[in-house]
Amino acid sequence: MLEAIDDVWEYVDRGIIVITTNGSLTRDGRAIFGRGVARQAVARYPGLAENLGKRIAAGGSHAYDLGNGIATLPVEETPWSLPDLRLIARSAVELRQLADAAGWTQIIVPRPGCGGGGLAWNDVKPLLAELFDERFIVIDR
Repeated sequence: MLEAIDDVWEYVDRGIIVITTNGSLTRDGRAIFGRGVARQAVARYPGLAENLGKRIAAGGSHAYDLGNGIATLPVEETPWSLPDLRLIARSAVELRQLADAAGWTQIIVPRPGCGGGGLAWNDVKPLLAELFDERFIVIDR
């Protein structure tokens, strides 16, 4: 796993951009994008909330390849709950499996649960370090 201080959007068309998510849906079935990179992604990619909403409704809150160079990493159950280290660990395993299966060569991940979520990077980093190889670049903004 590599680390960088950068803007995740500088990697568009160069790698897979990962957005941290939750498992909540609106009444009409759209995923709820709370803040940070997820909020920025839904503004950049129309239809993203509907796309992820359908996947969550059908299969639950998991790491998904949403197409267009976007993947998800669930970090919390709802936009109002705190990030959960167990959920982050499970999601990281799923993301690694997606990357391996798809042959992704560069995966850009904001520090999961650490921005608006309030977790300390020192608590999250060990969960990812064992799973994420040199293809994964974890971004601190």
